[in-house]
Amino acid sequence: MAFRMSRPTIQIRSATPDEVPQAVSVIVAAFIQDPPARFAWTSPHDYLSTMPLATREFAGSSFTHGTAYVSADVRGAALWLPPGVEPDGESLDKMFRATARREHLDDLLATFEQMEKSHPREAHWYLPQIGVDPDAQGQGIGAALMDHALARCDQEQCLAYLEASKPQNIPFYERYGFEVMSEIQIGSAPPVMPMLRRPRR
Repeated sequence: MAFRMSRPTIQIRSATPDEVPQAVSVIVAAFIQDPPARFAWTSPHDYLSTMPLATREFAGSSFTHGTAYVSADVRGAALWLPPGVEPDGESLDKMFRATARREHLDDLLATFEQMEKSHPREAHWYLPQIGVDPDAQGQGIGAALMDHALARCDQEQCLAYLEASKPQNIPFYERYGFEVMSEIQIGSAPPVMPMLRRPRR
């Protein structure tokens, strides 16, 4: 008789202030092949020097609200914004204008503008970024991060919203009840798929 080894439970908690750099670094590592990010910063140097700032502008409010969730070893991070909290659009716009590849800038800014318009009007939790250290992927960390936050969404009976920036990530999100709402595809920019999840009872 074969026995299956069960995986140890992955503990998820809010990042401490001291762990902000580690959590940001996990996102930077996980997004190194992200199509929109690499559309903005095509060279490795530009990506690695700018993505930490972009993460802080896009999802940094999650740290101040205690909704930046990490695995115990900080090999995975999910940066959630609670209802009523939004990315700093003005700072993001300035950052893109200062750092993004010139010929891609208009399509990039128009994509982000459409992303902003695609948010549900009702109160919702927003997941700008979730990522796992490439060396730790396939160990259930991403699943544990999703379970942790979505349990709160269900408890509060609140919508959850995200944008899938890679088509291959859509099945992962669909397993958690997210549904594709539309596709944003502007000019030469990579497509982005807004996805919405209704709370479960």
